[in-house]
Amino acid sequence: MNDKTSSKKNNLLLRCKRCGLPETYETIEFDSEGVCNICRSTEYKQTSIDWLERKKLLDALIEKHRGKADYDCIIPFSGGKDSTFQLYYLMKEYKIKPLLVRFNHGFMRDTIQNNNHRTFKKLGVDVLEFTPNWHIVKRLMLESFKRKTDFCWHCHTGIYSYPLRVALMYKIPLVFWGEPQADITAYYDYLNDDIEYEDDKKFNMLRTLGITAEDMHGMIDSPENPFDKRDLLPYTFPPVKELIAMRYCSVPLGSFIPWDYTKNTSIIKKELGWQIDELEGVPSDLNQHGEKIECFMQGTRDYIKFIKRGYSRVAQINAFHVRNGRMNSEEAQKLNEEYDGRRPPSLDIFLEYVGLTEVEFNEITKGMAIPPYEHDFDLRGEAPKVWDFDQWYREDNRENSSS
Repeated sequence: MNDKTSSKKNNLLLRCKRCGLPETYETIEFDSEGVCNICRSTEYKQTSIDWLERKKLLDALIEKHRGKADYDCIIPFSGGKDSTFQLYYLMKEYKIKPLLVRFNHGFMRDTIQNNNHRTFKKLGVDVLEFTPNWHIVKRLMLESFKRKTDFCWHCHTGIYSYPLRVALMYKIPLVFWGEPQADITAYYDYLNDDIEYEDDKKFNMLRTLGITAEDMHGMIDSPENPFDKRDLLPYTFPPVKELIAMRYCSVPLGSFIPWDYTKNTSIIKKELGWQIDELEGVPSDLNQHGEKIECFMQGTRDYIKFIKRGYSRVAQINAFHVRNGRMNSEEAQKLNEEYDGRRPPSLDIFLEYVGLTEVEFNEITKGMAIPPYEHDFDLRGEAPKVWDFDQWYREDNRENSSS
């Protein structure tokens, strides 16, 4: 298929008549009016949920656990907009004593680190941080990318399993996360008016890519390069029987209060001095709520999504703005066409880490594209470097590399 035909075909992707997300968006469906199920779920959230009753459930949940353990709850914490807001809200609204658990995936940026130091000092909290073995992380990144075109297996399994492992260690049954999945996909939605739970079902459905830690060990262990199973414990969901025996409750705060990224970020900017940052591939004026600024590999992750599905971070941010009445559909479409899907400079760093050439990267990624999208690598151009690009750790593991 030539470039002109590919471009024309991709312009014919079915898209939500409201938010503009395409038919390749995960879990998307369109109704008779051409509006997607994510938009309809947001409508229900804004008009039909009794948030005062949800708040009463939250009140009761916190009082049930207050003072029963060394800490009232665990808050998994990256320092991004969501975890910072959930920490601020719970401490200011309920005066709880939380333990923050931070899984450091290895790509944290300086602005987030500075935000964290400021937040910890202003609020006064205990923090437990875990950083996994970098040699292991590199192997996990390469394996999950080759098999699933998603190098973030270590990050997602670690972030969603390690805090629960800590909960078991300290016997703290209550764990609060941030945004609910219902704000993002239709794996969960608001239409059933249910509380979401971060449990083993959700972990296996959304976090593992269908690859358990045991599976991963079998994939990367070899006589030439042996792999200790114990190195995968941070990415392994804890024993469910032990969690149930502890009567654990692992829930997103956004199931109890209406989650609004823009309003939440405005609050933490004002009250904590939380600062936004540039996000690779996204114009800063579109991302004043500071989405995904924690990780310097985010641009490459978003680029992979565009190669496979024909949309990426710009389109997702704009869809959120449209659903919440902050942008119209025409504005969103114009911005998506101008900015979405550009090649990020961080791709060079990723390729160095995992020892791949760009040709290999393109072949692997395009081979897992979601029909009917077909990517044209020459069409989108390159995103500019963000301000801290030259500070990011470099390590070249490609063959014939001099480093």
